[in-house]
Amino acid sequence: MTTTFISKHEDFVDLCNHIRESGLVAFDTEFVSESTYRPELGLLQFATTERSVAVDPLSVGDMAAWWEIMADDETTVVVHGGQAEVRFCLYQIGQVPRKLYDIQVAEGFRGRSYPLSYSAIVQRVMGEKVDGSQTRTDWLRRPLSEEQLKYALEDVDHVLEIWRRQRSWLRKHNRLDWAEAEMQRLIDDIVTDDSTAPWQRISGTHKLSRRDLAIVQKLAHWREEEAAFRNRPVRRILRDDLLIDLARRKPTTRQKALATRDMNRPEYKRRLDDIVEVIGNALQISDADLPDKLRNRRQEASSDEQVISKLLALALSNRCAELDISQTLVANNKDLTELVRHHRLEPGKNGKAKILEGWRADVCGQLLLDVMDGKVGFRVAPTGSATPLTFETRVPDAIDG
Repeated sequence: MTTTFISKHEDFVDLCNHIRESGLVAFDTEFVSESTYRPELGLLQFATTERSVAVDPLSVGDMAAWWEIMADDETTVVVHGGQAEVRFCLYQIGQVPRKLYDIQVAEGFRGRSYPLSYSAIVQRVMGEKVDGSQTRTDWLRRPLSEEQLKYALEDVDHVLEIWRRQRSWLRKHNRLDWAEAEMQRLIDDIVTDDSTAPWQRISGTHKLSRRDLAIVQKLAHWREEEAAFRNRPVRRILRDDLLIDLARRKPTTRQKALATRDMNRPEYKRRLDDIVEVIGNALQISDADLPDKLRNRRQEASSDEQVISKLLALALSNRCAELDISQTLVANNKDLTELVRHHRLEPGKNGKAKILEGWRADVCGQLLLDVMDGKVGFRVAPTGSATPLTFETRVPDAIDG
């Protein structure tokens, strides 16, 4: 396997042609996200069965050839924790990968730990160690040292062999479909999040009046445009907590806006005129055109729901131990509360609860329903058992009597 560093566009095009011919590539990125609207790529790493290559996006220029490969339906792209890579593809060409395989997700179906770091997966699957000494590197600074490039390329050098071993194991244990479905769900969640209006990402909006909510919507839209125009992180333009406080106070002058704590900071003060103008425009909206007041989608669980959720969590934990699969990947407390609430309020419409859909239904959906319906009971397993609990199907007479 040859190792190269590509900084010329023509060499990058040759690499893309090679990747297309291979049909399979490991992919990773190094980026910096602290000071810009969106993360800025500092390095791209690729590995096929024949080549291991680092690409300098700062000198190569147009990289559409790669993003088009990533989004085609012919090339399998293997990543580790690939949310950032999916977002880069979406931002660059407006498309997402069609044949993405994430070794981090896959490993969650082969053991109870999720998410695992790349080094932990390499150790677990390959029995080898990787270097972690360059995690604080500024990947936008040039030139990059040999040590930095070696570290970056290690992030892809083991990926294809891990993919091969994971895929074989998952297929043998009838879990490959589960893993692929979960990878697609993660991509779908990224697309959904990207299409979400900026104000909908702000917490606490359900507590606001209709007028307050109108101000939040206007300010969030202005903040997003300002951040994109100035290429600054959204939080650097105006923090969420300040945005909410301004919506409640509704200042109509610079002086009144300064009454909000921390608004006297220089980065905020120079935008006060714009902020006050946006608030003023929102105050001009007629009552009839104000947005509807929001319901709290994160309704607190009742005491009954909390007790039942804890009971289900025991059953779920035991089931995941039995299957040797990550409970974190299957469901969290919110998912269990959703199941309890839906089962008690809308029995018969089970498809609405996340844990009753797709592979999760195969893993534990029916079991949890049966526990709530009293069709399955469980007790402490004997000492030395593979799992701490033993489930027992209850006969109808026992249930009714």
